[in-house]
Amino acid sequence: MESIITKKGQVVVPVLLRRKYGITAGTRVVWIDTGSVIKLIPIPEDPVAALRGCSKGEDLSASLLRDREEDRKREH
Repeated sequence: MESIITKKGQVVVPVLLRRKYGITAGTRVVWIDTGSVIKLIPIPEDPVAALRGCSKGEDLSASLLRDREEDRKREH
């Protein structure tokens, strides 16, 4: 997929990507410049709700305990 930048610096997001990521008129986006690429990230209306369930299936308690054990080892 590719787009062309207009004289005004505007760009059209391809319809397949708009549908996939729920981008509609009025959707806010953030541009991230990594130094080698530019990323366009849509900002959800409710960021907290958008993250709900993103860690499903992960054993976060075990991960926390492992990290704490590694910290203790480094301290001694």
